[in-house]
Amino acid sequence: MFFKIAWLVMRKDLTVEVRSREILYTTAFFAVACVLVFAFALVREGRPLEDAAAGILWIAIAFAGTLALGRTFERERHAETLRALLLAPADRPAIYVGKLLGIVALLFVVELVLVPLVGLLFQAAFERAVLWMVALLVAGTIGFAAVGTLFAAMLVRARSRDVMLPVLLYPITVPVIIAGVRGTSALLQSTPDIETARMWLALLVFFDIVFVTLSLWTFEPLMTD
Repeated sequence: MFFKIAWLVMRKDLTVEVRSREILYTTAFFAVACVLVFAFALVREGRPLEDAAAGILWIAIAFAGTLALGRTFERERHAETLRALLLAPADRPAIYVGKLLGIVALLFVVELVLVPLVGLLFQAAFERAVLWMVALLVAGTIGFAAVGTLFAAMLVRARSRDVMLPVLLYPITVPVIIAGVRGTSALLQSTPDIETARMWLALLVFFDIVFVTLSLWTFEPLMTD
């Protein structure tokens, strides 16, 4: 039942998004605009600033993820969907997992646009170690979304939720962003440093386990209060 409930919640979120595409378009546009701004600032005469691509990519992912989290739970607040889910006879950790998977799926779609764009504008050869790059993106996105989903749900009824979400989210997810940037930088060297990337990927996996476990443990009492 746990995984069935999580699947139903994720399917509900993705079905609503496929029909409206409001959050996807808004998030993708914001992420692309963020990358373009950095490109205009850091690319001179067709030459990008050295080692800028990794940082720009993960900054854009973090900003886009924050926007997606805020808009997703804003929609839940207006429709009173989250309250209905919490009143349903379902495990609340399963509801959290379903919401998390929906956010992760949305961010993966945005990253399909971001990675080629960053690679083009900043001359970053992401294709040199595709599997390692995908692993870093998956692990980093899950870690960021795990914390973000918890905080976004917790702040859904707060008046200053748009301000409080990044204030709470970014300090805690700094390790994820740093590991993602450093691992990506290692892969973008002229000769990809797989050993360094593997180390940062292992740290990202560790952060994912810690963040997801703590979120599952605290979601029910936080939402009850």
